[in-house]
Amino acid sequence: MKYVVTLNGMDYEVEVNELSEAMVTSVVPTAAPVAVAAPAPVTAAPVATPAVTPAPVAVGEGTKVVAPMPGTVLSVNVSNGQSVNEGDVLFILEAMKMENEIVAPCAGTIKQVIATKGASVATDEVLAVIG
Repeated sequence: MKYVVTLNGMDYEVEVNELSEAMVTSVVPTAAPVAVAAPAPVTAAPVATPAVTPAPVAVGEGTKVVAPMPGTVLSVNVSNGQSVNEGDVLFILEAMKMENEIVAPCAGTIKQVIATKGASVATDEVLAVIG
């Protein structure tokens, strides 16, 4: 069986014999290399960017609860001033189509909740501060 295969802009005629394994018996260029013209530069029209409200920054001393991976905050289970115990579920973070529980690393009072429901967070981004 003969096939024409294009590789790096060059066509090759490939002959394959049918055996228990596929084996290429010959490769012959069928045409001279084709010159590919560079695409014309595209000038995009200016797009109005919506105003982005920066996320609140962790303030003060305390234990920072951080995102262990990038993802989307599905739920925030705590609020400022709330007492928590070590192991309490503070956030549900969706990452790679899995829901991950973000738990309190220590007991204390929530000083500041930084992450909001629906927010995208990066690895090691501070979600809350426990004092």
